[in-house]
Amino acid sequence: MKKELRIKKNKEFQEVFNKGKSFANRQFVVYVLKKPGQDTFRIGLSVSKKIGNAVVRNQIKRLIRQSFHELYEHVHTGNDYVIIARKPAAEMGMEEVKKSLSHVLRVARVLKKTHAGNNGDY
Repeated sequence: MKKELRIKKNKEFQEVFNKGKSFANRQFVVYVLKKPGQDTFRIGLSVSKKIGNAVVRNQIKRLIRQSFHELYEHVHTGNDYVIIARKPAAEMGMEEVKKSLSHVLRVARVLKKTHAGNNGDY
């Protein structure tokens, strides 16, 4: 995931938390903030120390980034997303993370409609 597609500054995280809407499932909380003048979307990741050590936290972040990379063309642009991982995410593999993230993004109504040929993954 390109660096310009990431939210890094605390001020930007706080803006998404305060002005955005949140959607959740058991594994993830996603905050969505509409940014009309923005051409692409940006994501910020938050994984608490309660979830595990640095190795586990970094692995979860890598899996989330890879999932977003695979869902790139299906995610609405012009939004900022902050994804907070919950404890069950620590035991998930790549396919489970992607499925769970696509579920919560569908709940948030930020995934574009896809045709029936995609096995219903999105």
